[in-house]
Amino acid sequence: MTRATDRHDIVVGIDPVRNWRLALAWAVDEAHLRGLGLRLVVAVPPQHDPPRHPARREAGTEALRTALAWAHARRPAVEAGSVLLDGSPAAVLAGLSHEADLVVLGSRHLSRTEEFLSAGSLVVPVTAKARCPVVVVGDAEHITQETPHLVVGVDGSESSRAALAWAFEEADLRRCALRAIAVWQPPVFSPHGDDTLLHAERRLLSETTAGWAERCPDVRLTHEVLIGSPVERLADAAEHALAVVVGRRGRGGYTGMRVGSTVHGLLHRAHCPVITVPAG
Repeated sequence: MTRATDRHDIVVGIDPVRNWRLALAWAVDEAHLRGLGLRLVVAVPPQHDPPRHPARREAGTEALRTALAWAHARRPAVEAGSVLLDGSPAAVLAGLSHEADLVVLGSRHLSRTEEFLSAGSLVVPVTAKARCPVVVVGDAEHITQETPHLVVGVDGSESSRAALAWAFEEADLRRCALRAIAVWQPPVFSPHGDDTLLHAERRLLSETTAGWAERCPDVRLTHEVLIGSPVERLADAAEHALAVVVGRRGRGGYTGMRVGSTVHGLLHRAHCPVITVPAG
């Protein structure tokens, strides 16, 4: 197989038995936008039935050949390569994230039970372990009359500051608006009163976004504090967005809990691409 140059490129996981076009289309367009190369990857897991392994490798090779031709047809100027590797897809793609600018995956929209039981599930483990941002593309891009925009979740943490920086960069590249959202859940009891705490949340959001707004003056920024469940409010806010960007607090465990409940919930709930940015 051919492979891209040694610079940090965009890695795309190709599933030989499922539709990879939505994720690849997003990745090819992003590579074009950022001036990066593209690396298409099929990982063939070890088999308990060795005679079937060559057939799976052959299917992977054919999927890469088809996907590579498709990518070249969509964006001829994007330098693209492909590689077939042996190993668990989740482990292979997480390992490649150390040398990538982005990892892009398609989503099968598994339920949490299916996700836990499925050997082929890789969205959550790759998102949890990756050293670079991970983009999960589940549905076709929503076409709307609204102004094109991104949504970014902000909570003052180190990981959300990394997500905010990435979202500003992406909005600047796309020349689209950016909607910064903080979600506040009222405490059961507070000696300070809900109004005081809500005002503090709004002030934190304004202060967090101010520096980046000065660095990227061409990005039209709006920010607001919503009340309720972070997953539900962010998913609703991103209903017509190009993508929703969130930080990842976990440090690489396998389970969804290490991803963070908000990220894990958005991977199941959001219909636009979910971009998860690790701290640092």
